Amino acid sequence: MTIIRRKTKAVIGRNIKIGSDFPISIQSMTNTDTRNSGETIEQIKKLEEIGCDIVRVAVPDREAAEALKLIKKNINIPLVADIHFDYRLALLAIENGVDKLRLNPGNIGGEDRVIEVVKKAKDYNIPIRIGVNAGSIEKEILQKHGKLCPEALVESAMKHIDILEALNFENIVVSLKASDIILCYDSYKLIAKKIKYPLHIGITEAGTIKTGTIKSSIGVGALLLDGIGDTIRISLTGDPLEEVSVAREILQALNIRRFGIKFISCPTCGRCQIKLIEIANRVEQKLKNIDKPITVAIMGCSVNGPGEAREADIGIAGGKNEALLFKKGEIIRKIDENMIEDVLIEEIMKM
Repeated sequence: MTIIRRKTKAVIGRNIKIGSDFPISIQSMTNTDTRNSGETIEQIKKLEEIGCDIVRVAVPDREAAEALKLIKKNINIPLVADIHFDYRLALLAIENGVDKLRLNPGNIGGEDRVIEVVKKAKDYNIPIRIGVNAGSIEKEILQKHGKLCPEALVESAMKHIDILEALNFENIVVSLKASDIILCYDSYKLIAKKIKYPLHIGITEAGTIKTGTIKSSIGVGALLLDGIGDTIRISLTGDPLEEVSVAREILQALNIRRFGIKFISCPTCGRCQIKLIEIANRVEQKLKNIDKPITVAIMGCSVNGPGEAREADIGIAGGKNEALLFKKGEIIRKIDENMIEDVLIEEIMKM
C-alpha cells in the first residue's frame, strides 16, 4: 500500500516549512518553565539530539515572552510560541524571534488586536497555527450542535480561519485535537475536505507513556494512513523525549520516514530455544543511535525466520542453543548462542 498524502498549501516561514510538499515533521513541547531559559534550552537541546523537528514553548506572561530571545539564540530547530488570551505576548514573541505562533484569533481580544498580530506576523513572515481543542469550544457552537462533535470542532476552526482570511492572511496551519480518538479522527477527516491548509495532528491529553502511546499510535496512525497530517505531536504525560521517540516509531512503521535501524522481532513461543527476548532488547539498545536505514530481524526459530523476515537486511533465527545468521533471506552461517549478540552487532556494523 502506498500512502498518498492529501495535497495542501505550502506554509513557509522564517525557518518553517509545513505542507504536502515537505516531509511530515515531528513536534514536541517543553514542560519546563519557559521563564527559566537555561532549563528550557537544555531540554530543547536534548529534543534536537533525538530528532525533534519543531519545538513549542508555553508563553503565559511577559517574562516568558522575553526569555524567548535567549532561547532562540541557543537552539537549532524552529521555535513556536503557545499564546492564549493576551495579544501583546504574541507581538513580543514575534519580535523576540519565534518562528511560528500557536493561537486562536478569537480569544486574543477584539478585531483591532487581531489585526496587530496578523500585521506583525506578515512583516516577520511568521505562520500561525489555529489550535482548536475539544475542551475549549465556544459555548454558542456547543449549544448549536447540542454536544461535542466533529462538526462543532470544525465550525470553531473555520470561524478562526475566517478571521485570518478576512485580513488576507493565509500562512495558516490548523489542528483539531481531542482526547477521544474517534472524535479526533472524524474531525480531521471532516476538515480535510473543507480546507487546503496543512494539518497538525495528534491526540491531545492522550495519557501516560504506555496509554498515550497506544492511543496516539491508533489515532495518528489512522490519519496518516489516510494521507492526512503534515506535522505531528504525540502528547504524553512524561518526558517530552518520549513524544519524539513515539512519533519517529509511528512514521517509520508506516514507511513514511526512516530513522536508522528498523527492528523486526517475533513474540517467541514454545518453539524458541534461545533467550531471544534478552537478545532482542540488548541488540535494539546497542543500535538505537545508528542512523542507517537497515532492517534487522530477531526471530525465535526457523518457522518465523528467515522466511517471514526475508526482506530484512540481516537477522538471526534461533535454534537449539544456536542461531542461523541470514541476510536478505539467505542463510550465511550458524552461531553459538553465547556469540549471537556479538556476531550480529559486528555484521551490522560492517554494513
